[in-house]
Amino acid sequence: FISVTLSPEEAAGAGGYNNSKAWRRRSCWRKWKQLSRLQRSVILFLFAFLAVCGVISYTSVGEPWKSLTNKSLDDQRTEPEIPGLKLANPAVLPAPQKADTNLGDYPELSPQKPPKAPHVQRGPSNLQIKPPRRDVRLKARHDRSRVAEEPIHPDKEEKPEKSVISWRGAVIEPDQSTEPPSSKIKEPEKPSSVEAEDQKEPVPINDRQLAVVEAFRHAWKGYREFAWGHDELKPLSKSYSEWFGLGLTLIDALDTMWILGLKEEFEEARKWVANDLVFDKNVDVNLFESTIRILGGLLSTYHLSGDNLFLEKAKDIGNRLMPAFKTPSKIPYSDVNIGRGTAHPPRWTSDSTVAEVTSIQLEFRELSRLTGDEKFQKAVDEVMKHVHTLSGKNDGLVPMFINTNSGQFTHLGVYTLGARADSYYEYLLKQWIQGGRKENELLEDYMRAIEGVKKHLLQRSQPKKLTFVGELAHGHFSAKMDHLVCFLPGTLALGAHNGLTADHMKLAEALIETCYQMYAQVETGLSPEIVHFNLHAQKGHKDVEIKPADRHNLLRPETVESLFYMYRFTGDKKYQDWGWEILQNFNKYTRVPTGGYTSINNVQNPSNPEPRDKMESFFLGETLKYMFLLFSDDIDLINLDKYVFNTEAHPLPIWVPA
Repeated sequence: FISVTLSPEEAAGAGGYNNSKAWRRRSCWRKWKQLSRLQRSVILFLFAFLAVCGVISYTSVGEPWKSLTNKSLDDQRTEPEIPGLKLANPAVLPAPQKADTNLGDYPELSPQKPPKAPHVQRGPSNLQIKPPRRDVRLKARHDRSRVAEEPIHPDKEEKPEKSVISWRGAVIEPDQSTEPPSSKIKEPEKPSSVEAEDQKEPVPINDRQLAVVEAFRHAWKGYREFAWGHDELKPLSKSYSEWFGLGLTLIDALDTMWILGLKEEFEEARKWVANDLVFDKNVDVNLFESTIRILGGLLSTYHLSGDNLFLEKAKDIGNRLMPAFKTPSKIPYSDVNIGRGTAHPPRWTSDSTVAEVTSIQLEFRELSRLTGDEKFQKAVDEVMKHVHTLSGKNDGLVPMFINTNSGQFTHLGVYTLGARADSYYEYLLKQWIQGGRKENELLEDYMRAIEGVKKHLLQRSQPKKLTFVGELAHGHFSAKMDHLVCFLPGTLALGAHNGLTADHMKLAEALIETCYQMYAQVETGLSPEIVHFNLHAQKGHKDVEIKPADRHNLLRPETVESLFYMYRFTGDKKYQDWGWEILQNFNKYTRVPTGGYTSINNVQNPSNPEPRDKMESFFLGETLKYMFLLFSDDIDLINLDKYVFNTEAHPLPIWVPA
């Protein structure tokens, strides 16, 4: 405390006080000198402390203020290393952001907002598939004389405001309005009423889409009559096969039925889920397959319908799959007993495949966002962070196997974009998109991997010079390409649509031509499981060669999937025509009269394609769904600026910062 004592004369005004400036200066100085040394020191210390605090406050507040006032100068600044490139598409749903995510190396990645963007609430989104739309589609099926409405066209992109970061061929634009996402995962609200953008007139379905609906109903007829509630239909023997005993085909097809507007079929399947789908059973399931088909299918259907039944079932299976992550390395085991709560690797090895452990992230991350339980996302994020740091990669390309004990890659030196590695690359990009394009390690790994593909795996065939993706084994190139690799054109196009380098789209256009030729150059017009390309011109030989062990067709979706992306982003009708050819050939060579479609053993024998008597669940879950979307001119029918498909074609919402 500081006390000041005044004399009576001073208090009374003696000494000629006249309120002049000179008198006040003498009076203050006299009072200052009357203070003790300690008191004066304390006062000086306080003044010095306040001055330092003022300087610090100025520097911390002044820089952001300065950056705002200098915005016009920043707008003219460009990155010198790389040609310009835009991010053009908005994230849609709220996204949790973990506190340890490294955003320091890159500014916030954020797209431009399209005009008239609706207000978005936190929580499960309103997908574009609304009951009024389904009613319109059902009416269109029965009333072909309906007056056609104008198709909805994509909004034109606005010009970017400012270049912020460059990354090996990409300059990515920020959105000034985007806030950093919260690190806390909150439980969302139930899907709300139809938003403004969903009120516009829907595009009626066309003849080709009606053909897809008819194909689905024919396949569903066989499943309903001969395999109801079981995993897969055997259409020739009019029976079924079991894999997990969890109704895989039914769950895989739920969101397809919703998108196609098949109300009655959907409601009947929902009743089975409510009354008969039980996960408390002593059965081993594959972590990857059950995640992408069951968990992904339930989450997608929850977002489409808003029905909490599907979210509760998703929580149940999600919790039962978690024991797979209890390994020394945190790399999950391949198999889980969902009744006993135990997990183990395959009986012949302690390895898991890289694609399987890195292609479950979209589903578990979304489950965390919906439930508020971070354990799901934490488990799968640890896998990605670990793989990010591993040695054994070749310019971003990864081996096919990883050991669950050591956490290290095994069988080094073999690189492919086919089986056991394919969806690793797909999920690098899609996780980045799902999370609002902020997890830059994922983007970095994806971009590096595509450069590795260009450097080591791309070749051209003879005589048509088709661009294809081969394999590399201990430095030796093989001109072998799985049909599974045909996911890549669509993934490249999706990346280009989200602002990555434009040469990705050029590569996508070349590769989708190759995937189409894998059908067109075959006698049945259906692709085999694996092809080998001719690297040297030979008289009488096509680009595509097929070995006897590889000439089967499993009704796979990858080419149709990429055709969908390519048409959605380019509007080129040839992609629809190619898809239409494929659907007609499925109907010609794989359709079973009593219901269902079957895989075939020989795509080179039109007179006897040798049916295998099995309809994979992904035919309804993926192939026909992508067909229906490919033939649609409605860009809001699963808008790709708002939803990202998992590797089983189940659409999940893109997050937006909270």
